[in-house]
Amino acid sequence: MNRKGFTLIELLVVLAIVALLLTLAVPRYFPTIDSAKETILRENLRNTRDVIDQFYTDRGRYPDSLDQLVEKHYLRALPVDPITESSETWVLVPPEDATKGNVYGIKSGAPGLDKHGKPYSEW
Repeated sequence: MNRKGFTLIELLVVLAIVALLLTLAVPRYFPTIDSAKETILRENLRNTRDVIDQFYTDRGRYPDSLDQLVEKHYLRALPVDPITESSETWVLVPPEDATKGNVYGIKSGAPGLDKHGKPYSEW
């Protein structure tokens, strides 16, 4: 008899090898994703803070909202907080002088801690 195909033992050996490779790769994959999200969050915060400073330099006051930065074409769109995956969770930091606008800076509204144990809300 010439039967074509794989035996059960061959399939089990292949599945065992794949499972072994996954146990080595997966623990390294997820921390890399978290590290990339933290890097993107830092860049989004830095860029948005720079844009707020440009707005202040140009107009002599801070924006009233983040949407005003988009309306005045300082930003194409509001940046997304990669930890919360939303552009609505930013925490606005008001200036000391309330007559100069409402947005002096922004912070992340994400719960939890970064890989160094610092809360995202303190970034």
